[in-house]
This record gives sequence, C-alpha cells and structure tokens, in this order.
Amino acid sequence: MDSSLHEVWQAASGSPFTPAIGKDNQFLLAFILLVLGFGLSGAFALNRSVVSLPTLAVPASLSLAVGVVYMFCAVGVYMDAPDPPIFRAVTSSTRLLYQLLKAINFTNKVHVEITEKGIRFSTDHARVMQGVTHWDKSLFTSYTTNIPAPEESNGNPDDEDDAPPPSVIFQLSLPALLETLQIFGAADAAARQARSDIDPYRSTNLRNYRSDAFSNQTLGMSNGTCSLSYNAEGDPFSIILEEGSVKTTCNLTTYVPEIPEDIPFDIEDLGFKIITQAKWLLDALAELTPASPEKLIITASKAAPYLKLTSVGGALGSGGIDFAQGKDLLETFSVRKKKWSQAFKFDMLKAANEAMRIATKVSLRGDGQGVLSMQFLVEVGGEGGGVCFLDFRFVPYADREEEDDDETECDEGEHGMEVDG
Repeated sequence: MDSSLHEVWQAASGSPFTPAIGKDNQFLLAFILLVLGFGLSGAFALNRSVVSLPTLAVPASLSLAVGVVYMFCAVGVYMDAPDPPIFRAVTSSTRLLYQLLKAINFTNKVHVEITEKGIRFSTDHARVMQGVTHWDKSLFTSYTTNIPAPEESNGNPDDEDDAPPPSVIFQLSLPALLETLQIFGAADAAARQARSDIDPYRSTNLRNYRSDAFSNQTLGMSNGTCSLSYNAEGDPFSIILEEGSVKTTCNLTTYVPEIPEDIPFDIEDLGFKIITQAKWLLDALAELTPASPEKLIITASKAAPYLKLTSVGGALGSGGIDFAQGKDLLETFSVRKKKWSQAFKFDMLKAANEAMRIATKVSLRGDGQGVLSMQFLVEVGGEGGGVCFLDFRFVPYADREEEDDDETECDEGEHGMEVDG
C-alpha cells in the first residue's frame, strides 16, 4: 500500500462516518419498511393490473429493498463491529522517537502513560535515578485516542476540575521497543559497527558523539511509515513499520504497571539554577571519564569558579573542571546561598550522555535536599520546528562530610582544568 494512502486511511479513523439514521432507530425503521413492503406486495397479488403496478408494486419493492438494507445494518454489521482502539498514531519517521527513548535507556522496563496530548515514558533505577521523556502528539501525522473515562466522582464540580486527565498506563520492555523502532536503521548500524572494527579508537573515543554525515538519520531520509496502536487494556502494543513493499508487524507484550513514585524535587527551595549548552557538559564528563571516578561532586557558588565538576575515587586519580561565568558558557546563573555542593555517583550522570548528545541546552537545578534535576531541550527539525524535553533526577550521596573532605583535598593537592568562555 502506498505510504500516503496508508496515512490517509489511518487519519480517517479520527473522523468516523455518522449515518443519517442512528443505530438505535435503524431496527425500528427496517421493521416498519418490511411490514409495509409485505402489505403492499399482498395487495398487489390480490389486484394485479397495470394501474396497481406503479401504486402498489413499485412502492412494495422499494420498501422491501430499503428495509432489508437497514435490517442488515441494525442486526448484522453493527453487531460484530469491534470497539475502536484505545490509541492509534502514525508517523513518517521514527528517528526522533528512537533518540528520545534511547536517552533514558538505563533499565529493562519502561513505564508508559498514554494521554490525549501524547505518550509519557519514564524509567527508574533503584529510586536514585529517574529519566522521563515525552512523545508529544505533534510528532505524529495522525494521533487519535479513545481512552475510557475514569470513574465518576461524588458529584462535586471541584473534584472534577482537580481530577487528572484520563490515561492508560502499562509497562513495556525498553530494549524490545528500541530494537523495533530501529529495524529499518539496521543498515546504518551495521556500517558503523564495521568501521568500529577497523578503527578501534573511533569506537572508544568518548568525544565521538557526532553521527555520520551521510547516514539516513543525518540526512533526514524518511524510512516509510510507522503505525502505533493499543487496542484494549492487556492487549499487546502493536508497531507496524512499512518501507516500500516491506511491512513489519511487531506486537510487544504489555505488563501490569508498577507505578514508580517520582523522586521529590522541591522547586520552591532551589539552591541553584544554571542553563548552559549541553555539549559543554558532555565534553566535561568526557574529560573526567578516563580516570574511572566513583563520584562526581557538583559545586555551584557565587564566587569564581561558579560551577565546578570534581571527580573523586578514581583508579587513576582525581580531576576537576571549572566553568567561568560567561555568556557563551553559562546563559543563566543563580545561587541562593554562598554555594551548593553535592556528590553523585559518576556512572549515574554518565547515563545521561545520550541526552547531552542530542540536546541543545541543559538546565541544571538543585534543591535544598540535594536532589539534582537536569532538563534537556531537544530541538525538533522540519517545518515549524518545535522542542522536546528530557528530564532526569538524581539522588545524592548521604555522607556529605566525606565528600566535603574529598573536595578540599582535590582543591589543595589535585590537578584541575579550567574552561573559560
């Protein structure tokens, strides 16, 4: 089937045909027409003549014909009609969908929540790290939902206003979902793997985060169409990918949701807020990674160096990177007290590398309890543009006294690198 025709077919599901005679009245109308048709047929059989032909025979035929059609519609077609699916969407490219999901790929299961505005994906690692991404409905050429309404409230209008929007929640295997979305990108992946085997340094270089110049993803080539659907609660999550004459259907098993509680972050008690380019943060972590550090201390202070990243506990020693407050490096900078400093597991922050790679900007925020929030802004290409967001939250180490001692030792005796704007 042609891709454009397939999109039109899928989009038509959002505006179903409404007959002139409603379903509830079709049986009654069919019964009346059939009775009338049989009555006129009997009268014509008793008085067959040329005069009764247009007055009895023709109306009898029309009544029987129309009555039979409406009877089929009333008790035949509509009797077996399936319920519309809870969710159905169509997109012409899975590139951005795959990138947003890959950025939070640090668990085996992903929590999925379908709403009328889009799909929310969240992952949780041992209640110390969370990642959230959102597929907005604007990313799809067609997006329709038929989510069952929640149970009615006690009749209080205030309760209805405060009630969350209706949604459908389940869990999916994140590796299986990622593997499905990149089926038609396997050729580019195979080519990259071949080049990595030839040049090992290319595969291990932490700064090699830019995609190939002539890959399908970089050129923005369309890989056909991708249709997502979820028929009913408990059913598989279906993904149909079409490219030319090749059609691939994948049914992913859905699991009973284990709703993870969000790591609490007090936006009213911010210790600091910094907005900078995501690539600067990615380069900083790439500089500190070779030492294999165990912890990363993030310090934001009102005095220079303003933002400091210090790695400690590494097999090859410790290191630090200082960011000067400049227009090119720190677009927004504010610290409530003299300084804000917390230590985090280095591997957790490194898990957000993919988000740093595809994002344009990052907002770093820390609250009074030490929780770190990273919000990444991802620009959406194409006509009209747009933005998507990735949200990460990290819980700090509890032993702050030891981190303070390590930070002091690093400042006094260890080497550091300064990045100026």
